[in-house]
Amino acid sequence: MKRTIMTGLGLAICAYMTIAAGSPLDALAYESGTVVNGATVQGKITFTGTVPEPKTFELRRYYDREYCAALSDGKGHRLLREVNVGQDGGLKDVVVVIEGIEKGKPFTFTDAEVEASLCQFLPFVTVVSDKRRVTVFNRDPVSHDIQGYAYDQSGVDIVLHRPALHVSGTTDMVQLVKGRKVFTMQCGMHPYMQNWGYAIDNPYYAVTGPNGAFTIGDLPVGTYRIKAWHPILGAQERE
Repeated sequence: MKRTIMTGLGLAICAYMTIAAGSPLDALAYESGTVVNGATVQGKITFTGTVPEPKTFELRRYYDREYCAALSDGKGHRLLREVNVGQDGGLKDVVVVIEGIEKGKPFTFTDAEVEASLCQFLPFVTVVSDKRRVTVFNRDPVSHDIQGYAYDQSGVDIVLHRPALHVSGTTDMVQLVKGRKVFTMQCGMHPYMQNWGYAIDNPYYAVTGPNGAFTIGDLPVGTYRIKAWHPILGAQERE
């Protein structure tokens, strides 16, 4: 599956304490501990250029077209807006991660949670963790299923399939084979229902909201790389 690397994306970062920059450390199991006089990294992800048009789906071709038309364009089409830019250029749905941290503040991540509401998966972008759970709740009166994939530039693997979601939540284990970081889910009955996840292995991450801003705190002294990832626009890194 080929994706275009980000163009027109600005990664602006300011640090409240000095953090050395350099090559990432080798990936090791993260160790939770106590951080004294930790640093904070704060920034904003901005987009410049022409915002991609949303994908268009003809509702008549899919199940439950009357119910799912609640978020249509009024002309029989469901729109999937994959790139959301605020009035000030802030880019939503970017996962910002600091890589190469072996030890730091407690890492308490357990489950990723997604809900199906008005025939869309919310949030559109989240974080996941390898060999940990993802739970999907169905808030709609119609049926949905899950098809989950792990992928990178070298290929795609299907990692889960559940034929029916439950109101109380359908839980499965995320298995990101071959060291892949990107996880995506889609409803087989409603292909405009999509969710993207980026795999994290430490607690130093953030997901941008509508204004593109992020803050990551309690960083121990060390050498790190900061990565900004968007499911459609790709990734950029800063040292």
